[in-house]
Formats: sequence, structure tokens, C-alpha cells
Amino acid sequence: MPRDNMASLIQRVARQARITFRSPAGPAFGENLHRLQQLLDEVRAEDLHLAPRGPSAAAAASGGPPWAGVVPPVSYMHICETESFSMGVFLLRSGACIPLHDHPGMNGMLKVLYGTLRIACMDTLPAGAAAAPPPPAAGSGPCLRALFRSRQHYTPASPPCLLSPHTDNLHQIDAVDGPAAFLDILAPPYDPQHGRDCHYYRLLEGPPAGAEPPALPREVWLVETPQAADFWCGGEPYPGPRVCL
Repeated sequence: MPRDNMASLIQRVARQARITFRSPAGPAFGENLHRLQQLLDEVRAEDLHLAPRGPSAAAAASGGPPWAGVVPPVSYMHICETESFSMGVFLLRSGACIPLHDHPGMNGMLKVLYGTLRIACMDTLPAGAAAAPPPPAAGSGPCLRALFRSRQHYTPASPPCLLSPHTDNLHQIDAVDGPAAFLDILAPPYDPQHGRDCHYYRLLEGPPAGAEPPALPREVWLVETPQAADFWCGGEPYPGPRVCL
């Protein structure tokens, strides 16, 4: 069966995102969000004129990632932005990681376009929920108690990964076994002047209890950290169909 006009598909995604996030507290939010999720699930890499990328030509002689010190480990392609949401594509080189970070007061949707991502998701717990003090390894950074909810692999065949202001709001994204790309919607966009700045965290773990990783979900301590020195995000032009809002 021939596919619809792809410009129409990404345009419909943007229009539905505008409708959905214009009134996130409205009675129709759940229905609108489900419709947006359905549309986003249809998007494929070729719809946005993207193709998986092989290893960088500038291979690192040290045996590290081929992009190390040469190009950004992560690039962003801006598609559109309004006061209520932003949409773009993140491209991760093989072995790249977007460190654990938050989305204050925001909703989000992530759809893998190519490659495989491992996404670890966590919830912030109330300040008084801690049953024990943070471990000594916390250092001087602010500590946060969180619920480590899941760690899953996502591929282009997977449904979108969702986050809300209270559920799965913190996540870490790793490219697994090669480069990867995902379409990203955040609502509303990051805006430090309105209290929506991005904060990075490090997971604090005690001594391992055994060979197997601890079961999920489980409560954990996080410590706020500066942005990692080996993580930065470059910009690239978006090659896909134009979106007008």
C-alpha cells in the first residue's frame, strides 16, 4: 500500500502536538496525547530524509569512539518550536550517551528513527520520602531521591517512549551497537527563565549485592553534577519536509 505524503505526515504530527500541548490540563488532553502518539509511531527515518550513518572517517587511533575529540557525540536537527512545544531530531554516534537529565514540568515523546537506544527512566520522589541518608559518595552536590523505574531497549519498531512532569521525567539515553537517531518532542520547551533548565545527575550506588544488577523498580540516590566534559551537542540542518505552524 502506498504511504501518505510524508510532508503531510510530519506536518500532521506538528499540528497535533500544537493541539495537544496547548491545553495540557484540559479534559481532552489524554485523547489528544493518544492521537499524537499514534501519529508519531508512524514516522520513519526515510520520512525525514535520514539514513543511518556509518563510523566516522576520522577513526580514533586509541581505539576509542571514532568521533571522540573530532565531532560532537550528539547532534540536533531543529524542526520547529512554539511556546507550547519543540520538535527536532537527535543523532547519536555509535557509543554516544546523553547523560541522565531532567525535564522540569515538561511532557515529552521520543520515537527511534534508526538504530537501538537503551533508555533508563526515573521518577523524582518527594523530599521526605528518603528512608535513609545518601551514601558518603554523594560528595558536595545536591542529592535527589528517585525511583529507578525501567531500563529498556527501543528500536524503530518500538512505540514512542513517553515522559510526563511526574513519570519517567529523568532519563539517560545510550546508543547501542551503532549510531542511532530519534524524533523528540518536548512540551513546553526548555526555558531557564521560566524554571525549565536542564539538570544533569549521576546515579549513586552502594556496593553490589551480587553478580546480577538489582531488580527494577527500586529507589536510588542521585547527585546533581555539571554537564559531563565528554558530552556536548552540535547542530545540523534538518533535511526533511518543511513544517509550517
